[in-house]
Amino acid sequence: MAERESSNPLVRTWNAVWRPTPGSLRLLALLGVIGNVVIVVSGGAVRVTKSGLGCPDWPRCSGDSLVPTHNPEHHVLNMSIEFGNRLITFVVLGVGVLVFVAALRLRPRRRSLVWWALAQPMSVVAQAVIGGVVVLTKLHPAAVSLHFLVSPALLVFCVALWIRAGEGDAPPRPLAGPWTRRLAAALLVSSAAVMVAGTVVTGTGPHAGDAESRRYGFDITDVARIHGELAWLTIALTVLAIAALHRTGAPAAARRRAHELAGLIVLQGAVGYTQYFLGVPAGLVLLHMLGSVLMWIAAFRLFFALRDRGPVPGPATAEPAPAAPHAAGAPQPA
Repeated sequence: MAERESSNPLVRTWNAVWRPTPGSLRLLALLGVIGNVVIVVSGGAVRVTKSGLGCPDWPRCSGDSLVPTHNPEHHVLNMSIEFGNRLITFVVLGVGVLVFVAALRLRPRRRSLVWWALAQPMSVVAQAVIGGVVVLTKLHPAAVSLHFLVSPALLVFCVALWIRAGEGDAPPRPLAGPWTRRLAAALLVSSAAVMVAGTVVTGTGPHAGDAESRRYGFDITDVARIHGELAWLTIALTVLAIAALHRTGAPAAARRRAHELAGLIVLQGAVGYTQYFLGVPAGLVLLHMLGSVLMWIAAFRLFFALRDRGPVPGPATAEPAPAAPHAAGAPQPA
């Protein structure tokens, strides 16, 4: 008789990690995706509220204290915002460790998932170290840009694990022609270029994270124009990809992924141009940062939707026990 699932949330969480199923591992991987999206937005909040040096030390917040304490040079709100961002990093690290343990405990064990899962906590540790460099360099724009770009890189591992946990390990079978797959790969490159250019725009604009932090010495109009041109290139590639998917009769799931990406790009462009003409208000900056990572996730989902790797492997079955020998003197079958 199948074991009845517990209604206790702690027991269910324990089972999801220690006795994982493909479904529970995929749910944990999704939590990793969500956590990294949240940390991007919280990092943006640190920047637009000028809280980048709210905790002026690292790894401690201030002096010998790990938590915010009274400091005449830093407002308590700024210290709380920066400290909250650090706490979210620990939450994301905890989720990454749980994902790794679940991938190790999954039966049958899938080696590729273990490696994707291991990359998550290791990347969060790297992110924390870079965050320390950001504080120690007093928010140098290059360090701040790198600190942001690590999050989209970490999302590659999270999204890959989320998708791979829901499919098999068979050799990839293309679901679209070579031209369409090259368009999807080009979309990943252009989306990455848009994000890199966006960090330069932010590092040149008014939101430095602190009133006295250094800025890039570029002209804001020039870098914003380059950022916009890369965004238009991404739009053109998306339109071409949608046309190719419909013309070649690609699976409905792949077409949906392309439409989702197109919708996010349109919204992202509208927010970008609005914030530029309104003088880069803080709220729109946060919305634009959220849109950038959602667009990145959508581009990867489209890329993965163009191949099939078969069904998820079922649970390992035990080998049948050998037949018991006949007891001495027992009647033998005819």
